[in-house]
Amino acid sequence: MAGSSHGHTPAAWTGVIIAFIGFCVAGAFMVMAQPVGFWAGMVIIALGGVVGAVMRAMGLGQPKAAPITVQPARAATREPAGVEG
Repeated sequence: MAGSSHGHTPAAWTGVIIAFIGFCVAGAFMVMAQPVGFWAGMVIIALGGVVGAVMRAMGLGQPKAAPITVQPARAATREPAGVEG
Protein backbone atom coordinates (compact mmCIF):
# COMPACT_ATOMS: atom_id res chain seq x y z
CA MET A 1 0.00 0.00 0.00
CA ALA A 2 2.89 2.37 0.55
CA GLY A 3 3.66 2.46 -3.15
CA SER A 4 0.09 3.36 -4.13
CA SER A 5 -0.33 6.36 -1.76
CA HIS A 6 -3.44 4.64 -0.41
CA GLY A 7 -5.32 7.04 1.85
CA HIS A 8 -2.93 9.97 1.55
CA THR A 9 -5.53 12.46 0.32
CA PRO A 10 -7.38 15.40 1.88
CA ALA A 11 -10.65 13.47 1.59
CA ALA A 12 -9.30 10.46 3.46
CA TRP A 13 -7.63 12.49 6.20
CA THR A 14 -10.70 14.66 6.77
CA GLY A 15 -13.10 11.72 6.88
CA VAL A 16 -10.90 9.78 9.30
CA ILE A 17 -10.35 12.76 11.60
CA ILE A 18 -14.09 13.47 11.81
CA ALA A 19 -14.83 9.79 12.45
CA PHE A 20 -12.13 9.70 15.16
CA ILE A 21 -13.69 12.71 16.89
CA GLY A 22 -17.06 10.95 16.74
CA PHE A 23 -15.49 7.82 18.24
CA CYS A 24 -14.08 9.87 21.11
CA VAL A 25 -17.43 11.58 21.71
CA ALA A 26 -19.32 8.27 21.66
CA GLY A 27 -16.78 6.65 23.97
CA ALA A 28 -16.89 9.49 26.49
CA PHE A 29 -20.68 9.52 26.63
CA MET A 30 -20.81 5.75 26.89
CA VAL A 31 -18.60 5.90 29.98
CA MET A 32 -20.83 8.66 31.40
CA ALA A 33 -23.90 6.46 30.70
CA GLN A 34 -25.55 9.11 28.50
CA PRO A 35 -27.24 7.33 25.56
CA VAL A 36 -28.14 10.56 23.73
CA GLY A 37 -24.50 11.68 23.68
CA PHE A 38 -23.40 8.21 22.58
CA TRP A 39 -25.76 8.29 19.61
CA ALA A 40 -24.63 11.83 18.78
CA GLY A 41 -21.09 10.45 18.56
CA MET A 42 -22.30 7.68 16.27
CA VAL A 43 -23.88 10.29 14.00
CA ILE A 44 -20.56 12.16 13.90
CA ILE A 45 -18.81 8.92 12.88
CA ALA A 46 -21.26 8.47 9.98
CA LEU A 47 -20.81 12.14 9.08
CA GLY A 48 -17.08 11.49 8.66
CA GLY A 49 -17.82 8.89 5.99
CA VAL A 50 -20.24 11.21 4.20
CA VAL A 51 -17.79 14.13 4.25
CA GLY A 52 -15.00 11.90 2.92
CA ALA A 53 -17.22 10.63 0.09
CA VAL A 54 -18.33 14.14 -0.85
CA MET A 55 -14.74 15.40 -0.87
CA ARG A 56 -13.72 12.44 -3.03
CA ALA A 57 -16.52 13.29 -5.47
CA MET A 58 -15.19 16.87 -5.56
CA GLY A 59 -11.83 15.54 -6.77
CA LEU A 60 -9.92 15.62 -3.48
CA GLY A 61 -9.55 11.84 -3.23
CA GLN A 62 -7.37 9.24 -4.88
CA PRO A 63 -7.72 9.34 -8.69
CA LYS A 64 -9.07 6.25 -10.42
CA ALA A 65 -6.29 3.97 -11.62
CA ALA A 66 -6.17 3.08 -15.29
CA PRO A 67 -7.05 -0.55 -15.98
CA ILE A 68 -4.04 -2.81 -16.37
CA THR A 69 -3.91 -4.67 -19.66
CA VAL A 70 -2.02 -7.93 -19.87
CA GLN A 71 -0.30 -8.82 -23.12
CA PRO A 72 -0.58 -12.47 -24.19
CA ALA A 73 2.64 -14.46 -23.97
CA ARG A 74 4.47 -14.92 -27.25
CA ALA A 75 5.87 -18.25 -28.35
CA ALA A 76 9.63 -18.64 -28.14
CA THR A 77 11.33 -17.77 -31.43
CA ARG A 78 14.78 -19.20 -30.69
CA GLU A 79 15.81 -22.36 -32.48
CA PRO A 80 16.95 -25.32 -30.41
CA ALA A 81 20.70 -25.56 -29.80
CA GLY A 82 22.64 -27.05 -32.68
CA VAL A 83 20.02 -26.32 -35.36
CA GLU A 84 20.85 -23.70 -37.93
CA GLY A 85 17.99 -21.89 -39.65
